[in-house]
Amino acid sequence: MSFYMTYLARWPDYFHVAEGPGNQIMGYIMGKVEGQGESWHGHVTAVTVAPEYRRQQLAKKLMNMLEDISDKIDKAYFVDLFVRASNTPAIKMYEKLGYVIYRRVLRYYSGEEDGLDMRKALSRDVEKKSIIPLKRPVTPDELEYD
Repeated sequence: MSFYMTYLARWPDYFHVAEGPGNQIMGYIMGKVEGQGESWHGHVTAVTVAPEYRRQQLAKKLMNMLEDISDKIDKAYFVDLFVRASNTPAIKMYEKLGYVIYRRVLRYYSGEEDGLDMRKALSRDVEKKSIIPLKRPVTPDELEYD
């Protein structure tokens, strides 16, 4: 619970819940803004849609809200997210939303499964430098945490 509360307190604009009839939670997105210089970016920490509300473009709407805040309010260069390399449906969805695989992070999930760092350039990154893929995989300790 403290994990969620920390995000809500520090980055309230990056935390959205979609509610359905009877205040039922349909889905949510949580993220943050971080980095320095041309690495200043929005980050999707989690996007989740309840099974009964999937395939209705709710994840797309939630992602668009986070991207708009990153772009228009925080003037970020890009938005990034991490996804399990085995999660083909999610990867395809993110690609449809304009994300590209920037790099593979070896053993990112619990020291076992690789993660993919996916990025989408925003309007501030005119030359789209932030989404030029790295040619080699990285390890979790090579990631920069600001």
